[in-house]
Amino acid sequence: MKTAYTLLSNASATGDWFPWPGGKGDFRAEATFGGGSVTLQCKGPNGTAIAVGSTTTLTANGRGTFELGPGEIRAAVATATAVYAQVLRIADSGY
Repeated sequence: MKTAYTLLSNASATGDWFPWPGGKGDFRAEATFGGGSVTLQCKGPNGTAIAVGSTTTLTANGRGTFELGPGEIRAAVATATAVYAQVLRIADSGY
């Protein structure tokens, strides 16, 4: 099973939805933030975007962990540029 998912590569806009198999993950992003942010989002039951958690809204290069059931995820960009974002699935998470 795939363990690393590239969500954005040198982007400046919110990315497409990607399938997430469920489990614990590590969200990582690097960008030219300039006061902006990059947020990991999941798709809610009504099809709207929901922030995954406070540790996955980044305003500087960094990372945050999360746990999420199966569904769709994406990286949402708010005014940041040159954004690189990925999630890594942490093994043995029970999903």
